[in-house]
Amino acid sequence: MNHRPAEFLDGVRPIAWDAQAGRLRLLDQRLLPARVEWLAVGDCAATADAIRDMVVRGAPAIGITAAYGVALAARDRYRANAGTWREAIEDDLSRLAAARPTAVNLVWAVAHMRGLCAGIDGDPFPLLVAEAERLHAADIAANRRMGALGAELIESRCAVLTHCNAGALATGGYGTALGVVRSLWSAGRLERVYADETRPWLQGARLTAWELVEEGIPVSLIADGAAGWAMRSGKVEWVIVGADRIAANGDVANKIGTCAVAACARRFGVRFMVAAPTSTIDRDCPTGEAIPIENRNPEELLRFGTTRTAAPGAEAWNPVFDVTPADLVDAIVTERGVVRAPDTACIGRLFT
Repeated sequence: MNHRPAEFLDGVRPIAWDAQAGRLRLLDQRLLPARVEWLAVGDCAATADAIRDMVVRGAPAIGITAAYGVALAARDRYRANAGTWREAIEDDLSRLAAARPTAVNLVWAVAHMRGLCAGIDGDPFPLLVAEAERLHAADIAANRRMGALGAELIESRCAVLTHCNAGALATGGYGTALGVVRSLWSAGRLERVYADETRPWLQGARLTAWELVEEGIPVSLIADGAAGWAMRSGKVEWVIVGADRIAANGDVANKIGTCAVAACARRFGVRFMVAAPTSTIDRDCPTGEAIPIENRNPEELLRFGTTRTAAPGAEAWNPVFDVTPADLVDAIVTERGVVRAPDTACIGRLFT
């Protein structure tokens, strides 16, 4: 098989700023892989809706999108009344921050952009949109760094398993977990990716598989319930996932089902890696017990698309994230370095 250099494994970009039109373009991930369509977003309300409705998803991508949303809000509020735009923008910031409560990158990005607003004289839009573009570029650079660091941990050629989508589609580009996959593939040390389908939104089936096929990386889709058997059967040596929030002690919130995968990995001697930027680490959150877990509409479980699959009268519980305890994590890979056997002390050293 052909192993392209890592710089060429970056053809998927889910977010684009259209400077000429003054609007954001988002690859509508709800439609993949059947259709590749872009949604034009021209104001803050539409940005928050796109985050909530999962046009864009994945913690880093949500944060980047929110940063552009703040810039759009500031532009519109300043045009409406230049003297009161700072006060008026607070409702916009609150709406953005509430769109997906578990992803800490969203809260971080909104707080970061709010801090910049305080020191701006005159039209805030040029500075804020430039900062959103800088965050976007920095995310891609961080993902490339994480990809290289994560790949260094895997010394021999092997197959890996991933859950949900922590690829280019979930970030500004290149990906976190799939950034490691891309780097491994480029180095010739990857046999295959086993991708959990990831019910109920099927991010593994629709998004991860699509990304890897697009770039020529071998991928086998498996049912979520097959992950444990894949590990027990010796098909994989590493699990590589992303994260939506990491607590100060190393507990990891990620897509529902991740905790079960981590428990199986520990039982069957498969190593478990989390790849996430340091912006995903919530140092104000001491443990995973304090991470808010988003519950979505039960209809997402009771139906498959528009077709109801559950028995009439059945109810559903639909948490969309879970928390993997730090003691089930072998390594957290960030752009600042690798934390093995994470705990509060070693997580803290990333920031010193």
